[in-house]
Amino acid sequence: MRSRAPKQLLLAFFGEHVVDEDPGPIRASVLIGVLDGAGVAAPATRATLDRLVQTGVLARSKRGREILFSLTRHGAAVLREATERVRGPRPFDPQGTGWTLVTFTIPEGQRTLRHRLRSTLTWEGFAPLRDGLWLAPGEVDLAGSLEPLRRDLPAGTVVAFHARELPEFPIADSVRSAWDIEAIRREHVTFIDMWDDPAAVTEAASALTVRTMLVADWLALLRADPRLPREFMDEQWPAVRSTQVYRRMHERLAESSAAEFARLVGGSVTPDRRTGPADRPSAPSQMRSSAARRR
Repeated sequence: MRSRAPKQLLLAFFGEHVVDEDPGPIRASVLIGVLDGAGVAAPATRATLDRLVQTGVLARSKRGREILFSLTRHGAAVLREATERVRGPRPFDPQGTGWTLVTFTIPEGQRTLRHRLRSTLTWEGFAPLRDGLWLAPGEVDLAGSLEPLRRDLPAGTVVAFHARELPEFPIADSVRSAWDIEAIRREHVTFIDMWDDPAAVTEAASALTVRTMLVADWLALLRADPRLPREFMDEQWPAVRSTQVYRRMHERLAESSAAEFARLVGGSVTPDRRTGPADRPSAPSQMRSSAARRR
């Protein structure tokens, strides 16, 4: 089974099932069970939950002997910021024309803030062009992207501007220096190889776990692909196929994973229909026996 970071899986879980539906706090046992199906041991899940609490993404509470976790306002804002691209019809198209450039200064003592800013810039398609200067294709909505960080960023920390290429100074070499285009291609191919196989639904005994794995891999691919203009890619660029594969598998898992989520957390959750009608996969018990046969 492919290894996935527990943080990536937890953010995928909360982004898919919690941020919009607001089912209330989620029991730690549910989260541990979902990630266990993805190959993450319980201690690693607990440690990651602790870190997400420390960074303000999750809040911890207690009901009887059960520990529960819920999204904070900050955590919900972070996940909603990613929603447009995660669910958008053309997630690998540039955002407008030209280029967005950013430079920032954060003191050495604020390493956590610096890491959060760099992580946000990377998600938005930026890459370091040279010391202190980051470049992204198109017209990035930087104000919206940095909103979750606004209260922590001192005034004047970030300077940004929109630019266009000058004929005498072609940008192609700088683009290929900032981004490894062949490595981005390999990320797409890996995603397609994994999720274009109908047997991928048996990667775990739980449809909820499989869907969480799918979305975690999709988030990783979106993070890896900065949405460069098409002139930097060849005609066989696999981004369109990656999107088709994701939508198809997401639809296939939607109904059964939503039903399983509702059963685990209590109450009723409507199957996700954002990307079209769901094609019901095998029941969890059938998936379990199929997975056992593969092992």
